[in-house]
Amino acid sequence: MAILLHGSHLGLLFLLTFFVGPLPFLVESAVKEYQFDIQVKNVSRLCNAKPIVTVNGMFPGPTIYVREGDRVLINVTNHAQYNMSIHWHGLKQQRNGWADGPAYITQCPIKTGNSYTYDITVTGQRGTLWWHAHILWLRATVYGAFVIMPKLGTPFPFPQPYLEANIVLGEWWNSDVETIVNQANKLGLPPQASDAHTINGKPGPLFPCSDKHTYALEVESGKTYLLRIINAALNDELFFAIAGHSLTVVEIDAVYTKPFTTTAILIAPGQTTNVLVKADQAPGRYFMAARPFMDAPIPVDNKTVTAILQYKGIPTTILPSLPTLPLPNDTNFALSYNNKLRSLNTPLFPTNVPIKIDRHLFYTIGLGANPCASCLNGTQLTASLNNITFVMPKTGLLQAHYFKIPGVFTADFPDRPAVPFNYTGVPLTANLATTLGTRLSKLAFNSTVELVLQDTNMLTVESHPFHLHGYNFFVVGTGIGNFDPKNDPLKYNLIDPPERNTVGVPTGGWAAIRFRADNPGVWFMHCHLELHTMWGLKMAFVVENGKSAEESILPPPADLPPC
Repeated sequence: MAILLHGSHLGLLFLLTFFVGPLPFLVESAVKEYQFDIQVKNVSRLCNAKPIVTVNGMFPGPTIYVREGDRVLINVTNHAQYNMSIHWHGLKQQRNGWADGPAYITQCPIKTGNSYTYDITVTGQRGTLWWHAHILWLRATVYGAFVIMPKLGTPFPFPQPYLEANIVLGEWWNSDVETIVNQANKLGLPPQASDAHTINGKPGPLFPCSDKHTYALEVESGKTYLLRIINAALNDELFFAIAGHSLTVVEIDAVYTKPFTTTAILIAPGQTTNVLVKADQAPGRYFMAARPFMDAPIPVDNKTVTAILQYKGIPTTILPSLPTLPLPNDTNFALSYNNKLRSLNTPLFPTNVPIKIDRHLFYTIGLGANPCASCLNGTQLTASLNNITFVMPKTGLLQAHYFKIPGVFTADFPDRPAVPFNYTGVPLTANLATTLGTRLSKLAFNSTVELVLQDTNMLTVESHPFHLHGYNFFVVGTGIGNFDPKNDPLKYNLIDPPERNTVGVPTGGWAAIRFRADNPGVWFMHCHLELHTMWGLKMAFVVENGKSAEESILPPPADLPPC
C-alpha cells in the first residue's frame, strides 16, 4: 500500500492513492505498523567515514505516513550500544504521555537488546511533524519526517500540489558527536560547531567529496510542489530559500496558516514549515540553500548547505544558481517574517485562543556558570529558567507522578523569578551561579495558561526556540527588550495568532504563549538548542487529571521500559 513508501520524495502513486476522493472500500482510519531497528552503520560525508546510530540503516531515518485519525504502532528495537528513546515531535499524545518519548521524563530509555512499541493515535492533527531521538545528542543522526495526511476526502485549504517532497535540514560532525560532547563537558565548555549542515542527510556540492552527496528534486515546468521543510539541526536556526523561486507558506508545525509569499523562510530547530513552490522559471537548475541565522556574538557553523531544484530534461552539466539568503545577522528579516505568520482561523480550522487566563507564568531564560573543580576555568557553563538549572531524574517523571513515587521531583517550580532585574540591559557577568533541582510546575486540568518567556543578558542575549511537549500553543505576542506587563498585553493578537509547538524567543526579547491545560500528564518544556537543553534549560509541567476517566492519564503499557 502506498502509505508505507519510505524516503523523502513522494510519487504520483501516493497522491493518486490519497486524492481521488473517498472510495467506498477504504476505511476512515487504519492501524499502521512500523519497525524501527536502531543500528550502527558506517556513513561517509565530507571525505570522512564514521559509524553513526541510525533507524533501519537509513540517514535520515524513514518517513512515517499516517492519516488523521489513524493509530500507528512503532516498535523500536535497540541494537546500538547507547540507551535509546524516540520523541514524536508535535504529536499531542492525548492522555498518553507514555508514547511521548523524552528519556527520564515520560519513560526510561530502551536499553540495548530491548524493544518498546510506541502506540500513538493521531487525533485532530494533520500536516508535517517529525520524530527524533530524545536522549544524549543522538538526534544528530536519529531523525525523520512524520507526515499526517488529512482525513479521506478532505482537501488541503490551498491549491492541490502536483507532488510533494520532504526537505529535512540537519547538521553533520566529522567526529563522533557523543565523544565531542563528553570532552566539552569535562572542560565545562560548549562543544565545537558542526562541520556542515545537510538537506536530507546530504551537504551538497559546495562541500568537499559531496557532489555525490547532493539531494536533487526534479520538477516539471508549470507544476506546483509542496515542500515539507523540517529543521532537525541541533543548534542552529536556519534561513532557507530557492534561487529564482518564491515560497508560499501554508502551514507551520502542522497547523494551516494564512498563505503568504516570501523569498526565504526562517525555521528554528524543532519547527516545520510547509511551502508551495511553482516551477515557473526558465527551465534550468536552481540551488535550494540554507544557512544559520545568528544575531548574537556566538560562533556558529555558518557554511551554506545546498540541494538542487532540477527542471525535467535539463542536463546535470548546467551549473545551478545560488539564491540570495538574508544576511546571517538579519534581525529585521527574522522579526518581519515571524510577524507574517497567522493562523487560518476559518470555521473548518478555528483558532480557539484562551481569552480569560487562570494562571500567569513568567520565566526568565539565562545562561550561567557554576563552580566545577575539574573544568578548564574552574566553572561549568550552564543554563536556567527562573535561575533553576533542571537536573534530570533517574526515574521517568511520568511514572513517578502516576505511581506516586516520592523523592523523584518537587512540584514547586516558581511562577516568576525570585528577583526581578533589568533582564535585557548590559551583559551581566557576575553572580552567574544557578540553583539545581528537579522542580516541576503543577497545572490544574483544563486551566488556561499564559507563559511569557523572557530572554536575559546573563553572559549574552540569544534567540531560543522553546518546545512544549503534549500541546500546541498560541504565540499571542513577541517583542524586543523587557516584557511590559501593563502595555504589551494590549498589543496581543487574540484573533489569528500562529499556533505552534516550538516558538522562537527573539534575541534580547520575549514571547507570550497561551494554551489550555487539557492534556493530563507530565509534559517537558525545553529549549530546542541541544546545547542549552544539556546545560539545563528545561522544566516540565504536571497537568493534573480531570474529574472523569476520559480526563485522566491512560494506564501505562505493559512493555514500558523499566528504569
